Amino acid sequence: MAAKTPNSAKSRVGAKRGPKSSMTDEHKNALAVGRVEGRAVREYLESLRANRPRRGRRRTPDSIRARLKAIDVELQEADPMTELKLRQERRDLEQELHQRSASVDHASIEKAFISVAKSYSERQGINYSTWREIGVDAAVLKKAGIARSA
Repeated sequence: MAAKTPNSAKSRVGAKRGPKSSMTDEHKNALAVGRVEGRAVREYLESLRANRPRRGRRRTPDSIRARLKAIDVELQEADPMTELKLRQERRDLEQELHQRSASVDHASIEKAFISVAKSYSERQGINYSTWREIGVDAAVLKKAGIARSA
């Protein structure tokens, strides 16, 4: 068995390091810019995803309300398993109706994205094709100054 030396890993665990250097103002500003740009990009992409066209007929607030009334009628005669499913459907529809009534200002989110997209793309190495794949419209990329590359 080898004898433990004072320089073993256990004795270095609590060893002090040299003086910590504080972040420069330039570094702090760069971090802040990254946070702001990242937030604008994330909000825009989430907005795109939330408003992505889906297959089938679009539900309107009126059609949701009509289905809620129909569920109330169906619940009166439903067996326990059907009742369970209907109650969940009603909860989902009420939530969807509430989300539709809470308007999101997509235009301001898009404007914020356009103002940061070019510098964000350059810093993160994201090209035109990748933005298009995720669903960003070509006109939005053009406004942001992100061009197709060879």
